[in-house]
Amino acid sequence: MQYYSTNQKAPFATLEKAVVKGLAEDKGLYMPERINVLPKEFFDNIQDMTFQDIAYNVAAAFFAEDVDEDALQHIVYETLNFDCPVVNVNDNIYSLELFHGPTLAFKDVGARFMARLLQYFIRMENTTEEVNVLVATSGDTGSAVANGFLGVEGIHVYVLYPKGKVSPIQECQFTTLGQNITAIEVDGVFDDCQALVKQAFMDAELNAKMKLTSANSINVARFLPQAFYYFNAYAQLKRIGKADNLVVCTPSGNFGNICAGLFAKKMGLPVKRFIAANNANDVFYEFLQTGEYNPRPSIQTIANAMDVGDPSNFARIFDLYGKSHEAICSDISGATYTDAQIADTIKEVYRNTNYLCDPHGACGYRALKEGLNADEVGVFLETAHPAKFKDTVEGIIGSEVAIPDKLAAFMQGEKKSVPLSKDFADFKTYLMNL
Repeated sequence: MQYYSTNQKAPFATLEKAVVKGLAEDKGLYMPERINVLPKEFFDNIQDMTFQDIAYNVAAAFFAEDVDEDALQHIVYETLNFDCPVVNVNDNIYSLELFHGPTLAFKDVGARFMARLLQYFIRMENTTEEVNVLVATSGDTGSAVANGFLGVEGIHVYVLYPKGKVSPIQECQFTTLGQNITAIEVDGVFDDCQALVKQAFMDAELNAKMKLTSANSINVARFLPQAFYYFNAYAQLKRIGKADNLVVCTPSGNFGNICAGLFAKKMGLPVKRFIAANNANDVFYEFLQTGEYNPRPSIQTIANAMDVGDPSNFARIFDLYGKSHEAICSDISGATYTDAQIADTIKEVYRNTNYLCDPHGACGYRALKEGLNADEVGVFLETAHPAKFKDTVEGIIGSEVAIPDKLAAFMQGEKKSVPLSKDFADFKTYLMNL
């Protein structure tokens, strides 16, 4: 399958190029030339399939033409060695718990899948040249990518994160690893980190010196595997007779996750509609209301992984719907919440149902609570374990949040990071001197 740029000014690329380069030459994001609709038999039998089998069928629809069948199956099955259960929270509202992977965040699947797919292409090239992965993070992306690529031969990862704007536990998950992982602490916000990564890809001198790619959701190998979750949620709800009139609410920051869900819908997944839940960074919500996309500097909130003022994957959504505001609004509605509203939701849900949301999941739950019709079933994506935001959540509910062993292990390590300004010249000098 070929991949084209959302900016329409770059040549078509193979899957290998799209994965290894990350960003097209015209600064656009790669899109598959077509979206294959899965057969009726797949959906008829999906409730009887394992998560791994479901994911393999979805992955094959995109990657089977370009990746050896046995290799692709191995990548999928190795990536998904954990489950993501659907849990009833209240009435017809369910949580899809995506925090059962190595770093307790939904991005584990995309990061692990991409690491193994990138390694597959490196081995096919039979090259000794190291691939350098640049990734900007507002929280969970950095930890998922760092742990997904940890120890992978032939790849070095540089995690750029905004100083003082990720939770202490999130920071531990990518600053204490060492080996082939380097953390870069940027004196700025997430959008500054993302801008540095994008500028690096466009810098001819840097690219002549080192082989660069990205593991943010701008990379097709990072965001497409997130479609697995949506099919898995549908399968679980179908088993209990709750799959009709399904509404999915996705807490959204850089919009890679909901973009994968929209791809799933285009592949035939019976989702009635989507809700994009935002924190105070409401650029997409504003677009839905006005038809105008006006990016702006991000605002720091307690749902920090969604603190994005210029979501990269807006370009993919805009392209997917033929640049039609009306078409986008036919499938997606929006919601936006302040820190106070998020905190109230965490407290209310915990008090009434004994279910503990993290700040991002709370946005999803509230949007469903306020927008779900009586005949609909709603699923919100609980994107990270609440212990990753321990201080914030404990301050809201007034009681202690237990730290899972996986997280506790990260906290024993020593923080090592490289401090840099948000000036691209400083970042380029650092990379050129490696």
